[in-house]
Amino acid sequence: MPEGPEVQTVLSTLENQIKECRVKEVIVRYEKCVQPDVSTFYSIVGQSFLGFSRIGKYLIFTTEEYNLVVHLRMEGKFYILDSLPDAKEWKHIHVIFGLDDGRFLCYHDTRKFGRLSLYEKREDISTLPPLQNVGFDVLDDRVDGMYFYSHIHRSNRNLKSAILDQSIMAGVGNIYADEICFSAGLDPRSRCTRISKKDCENIIYHTKRIIRGAMKAGGTTIRSYTSSLGVTGLFQLKLKVHQREGEACLLCQRPIKKLVVSTRGTYICQNCQKRK
Repeated sequence: MPEGPEVQTVLSTLENQIKECRVKEVIVRYEKCVQPDVSTFYSIVGQSFLGFSRIGKYLIFTTEEYNLVVHLRMEGKFYILDSLPDAKEWKHIHVIFGLDDGRFLCYHDTRKFGRLSLYEKREDISTLPPLQNVGFDVLDDRVDGMYFYSHIHRSNRNLKSAILDQSIMAGVGNIYADEICFSAGLDPRSRCTRISKKDCENIIYHTKRIIRGAMKAGGTTIRSYTSSLGVTGLFQLKLKVHQREGEACLLCQRPIKKLVVSTRGTYICQNCQKRK
């Protein structure tokens, strides 16, 4: 699943490609992809893409009258084509926006898990239905050590599940959670009740550092991820533990182990990461 840095790469690329383009037509081929319903979704015809923003893993496109909220889920991608795709290419293209410059913005999703939601424009986008239970974006200034500590210190859950909790801070997924725990020197199985305020300050410091670094590199290409717009993430070249099972730890040279934590494949150095 694309995480915050990958979603930011998609958003920035789309902003460069379609800003101020007007929607001339919309074709919805899989109705479950759009919310709240197809008839409402067609209201975007005649609107122009003016604003581009992100909260966690959600992309928000603002037009004159509406907010279009997109969650790519596991396999969602955008393509920009110069002509309508042929029948074979249409197989996994579920929504098509015909633009006033003759191009077509196509939403492609092999698993059909992604959602495109259209709502009347709001000044506070955090009040939009898909975002109401989403926490502050991971790079929001309000996310600091004390904020994180206040949300986890009474919980007996493991640290990794807390870092992944989108209602606390939005934008971190499995890949970056592994990297954050490694950089903070903490075993992801550590109990939150044992994580100190100082630990939380360290966790948030490394979280922001890693996420910013990944955004600068264009995200991380793991399996099928690409921005689908000619941009491929390079942060995978800087991963220190994720998907490095059996390889030597860059700090102590002992082998990286793969475990399952909260049902997620998790990579750690059992020597460098302390379990609390």
